[in-house]
Amino acid sequence: PTIIAQKSSFPHTTNTMLHSRRFLTSTSRLASRFQCASASSFSINQQNRNYATVGVVGAGQMGLGIALVASKNASHDVILQDISQDQLKKSLAVIQKTLANDVKKGRLEENAVQDIMGRIKTSTDLKDMGSADFVIEAATERTDLKLKIFEDLGRITKDDAILATNTSSISVTKIAAATSKPDKVIGMHFFNPVPVMQLCEVIRALQTSDETYQKTSKLARELGKVDALSKDFAGFTVNRILCPYINEAIQVLHEGIATVEDIDTTMKLGTNVPMGPLTLADFVGLDTMLEVMRILHSELGDDKYRPSPLLVKYVEAGWWGKKSGKGFYDWSKK
Repeated sequence: PTIIAQKSSFPHTTNTMLHSRRFLTSTSRLASRFQCASASSFSINQQNRNYATVGVVGAGQMGLGIALVASKNASHDVILQDISQDQLKKSLAVIQKTLANDVKKGRLEENAVQDIMGRIKTSTDLKDMGSADFVIEAATERTDLKLKIFEDLGRITKDDAILATNTSSISVTKIAAATSKPDKVIGMHFFNPVPVMQLCEVIRALQTSDETYQKTSKLARELGKVDALSKDFAGFTVNRILCPYINEAIQVLHEGIATVEDIDTTMKLGTNVPMGPLTLADFVGLDTMLEVMRILHSELGDDKYRPSPLLVKYVEAGWWGKKSGKGFYDWSKK
């Protein structure tokens, strides 16, 4: 990629992980092959169903990845819901492209693709989560949005349905308090790309029951993940460690200590990580990074978590990383 900026002239004021480029590529041609169900035509065949139905709210990068592993790895029926019909079509295209690549590389039998895709139904109506036994919310990382979704899910879903959030930093306890069944709420923090990354960080709210935790841990393993438990404090475990590290790399750039390329090269070769912090920031999304840092700074009250002013400016400019085409690198031609 082409470097956009090497340092900032601004005065110093001091989520999900490695993304697969191929996985995130949208193909409109493939999207036309699949028919997204509207709210009025939505239905799932309950006859001869051997697996519980998993609902996924939000068909972005994380949501489509969760839907894919739920169908492919665990053979669950899946309801993938998003308010945008276009986003649902794009997500199905990405899933299809991922599966086609698996077939090409010999990781999947061609006749399995139709079965995997057939288990994934789509809807634009949140009310269709009433058919789900386990719901995983993967909407935009905004507190007000997640609280509203969980308030609605508390009314819509079955009494025994478990409600999980894929939040990377927001209090799961606060989210649980917004529902009519807080003991059924838990955090399931997946990492991008979901089909590749092995970890699922499980976060218990104060209200989460033992049964909810046990069922969630079981589901994570069914999806092919290794689950690790974290207490419900700001950033949980991964982002409490990772985001300040990335933020400090941005601050090093901001102060002109090193260039984008040299920062990433130094950390890759000096610490043997597969990806430099500024490349990783572009994949995670600078808007997500900023939101997490603001939550850490607000809830923990320590200035070491204050977002770098350069991070703030990049987000204000709309340079959010790979998903916007620009970040610390130029991704527009990739």
